[in-house]
Amino acid sequence: MFKRILSLVKKEFLTIWRDPKSRMLIVLPPLMQLFIFAHAMTMEIKNIDLSVLDRSNTYESRELISRFQNSKWFRKIIYVQNEKQLRKNIETQKTSMALEINSDFATNLKRGKTTDVQVITDGRQTNTAAIAGSYASEIIAQYSDEFKKDKGSNIQTDIRSWYNPNLEYLFYTLASLLVLLAMVVTLLLTSLSIAREREMGTYEQLVVSPCTPFEILAGKTIAPMAVAIGLSGFMLVVAVTFFKMPFRGSLFLYFISTIAALLSITGVGLFISALSKTQQQAILGAFTFQTPASLLSGFISPIDDMPVFFQYLTYLDPLRFYMVIGKGIIFKDMGVYDVLANIIPLVLIAICTLTGALWLFRKQLD
Repeated sequence: MFKRILSLVKKEFLTIWRDPKSRMLIVLPPLMQLFIFAHAMTMEIKNIDLSVLDRSNTYESRELISRFQNSKWFRKIIYVQNEKQLRKNIETQKTSMALEINSDFATNLKRGKTTDVQVITDGRQTNTAAIAGSYASEIIAQYSDEFKKDKGSNIQTDIRSWYNPNLEYLFYTLASLLVLLAMVVTLLLTSLSIAREREMGTYEQLVVSPCTPFEILAGKTIAPMAVAIGLSGFMLVVAVTFFKMPFRGSLFLYFISTIAALLSITGVGLFISALSKTQQQAILGAFTFQTPASLLSGFISPIDDMPVFFQYLTYLDPLRFYMVIGKGIIFKDMGVYDVLANIIPLVLIAICTLTGALWLFRKQLD
């Protein structure tokens, strides 16, 4: 019995090693995911861009701002002239935090009174908002202690989180999961489509049918897209009705964005399916794409905290743009212009991935 088992084990090792695709699937995905996890997945918040509205414009207010400039947590200070510019910077995610200093800031400090400083965070990123708010409070508290010793004055920090005032982590998670689960369903269904035909022995029948390669891939695209869009709508209804998640934006824009995002992911799934000979290989290929795409989307760690190389790499990830659109429409009624700015990259990615899948499918037929 031991010899028979040993023979089977030897056979399985030889089968795996002799297949070039199996060798790549064993070695490449773990190394790639280890590399990306180590660099892209971090819970430390750094490189925070800060908008500053300084109505006081005094030595004391500039000294407080310099504490943020010299902090290891903050990267760029953007001065604004009014609340409209401040709001726009946070809405467009140009900055993730804002500091608002009142005109009587220096006067109250010199007179030994309590003065207020308002810190505004972007509540769409719950974890980032909470941590960044604590960083700001610490900096302001240290600066306040210096005046408290000399003049008895105090700086009171008022932290407000826009778009998710109570920092409900459940809402942030739900909005992100709507994006991630739509990607998972679409990727899984499309990556299995052609591989399933090969494994069931119906691939040759499909090839000799009157359908052109474009028509075959179109048929393989429409069904998974319809299922994924229907599931996205159902999950949105559940999130809004059962979990009471607020939905402030346009439902039409949300589904237009979903179609564009799922088209780009469909191209990836069809490309994987065209490369795979079995459904197991297709599943592994889908997993190989899915994990890095989720990490690089900004779901777990802010993109600004990633190394520069990975920040550029995120522009190839459709989830990056879909995540911005999804949370933007759900939480703050993102405008048409901002939605289009993120849909255009999704359309370009969709064109590239679907064209690549069609090219590979035609090449295999030849």
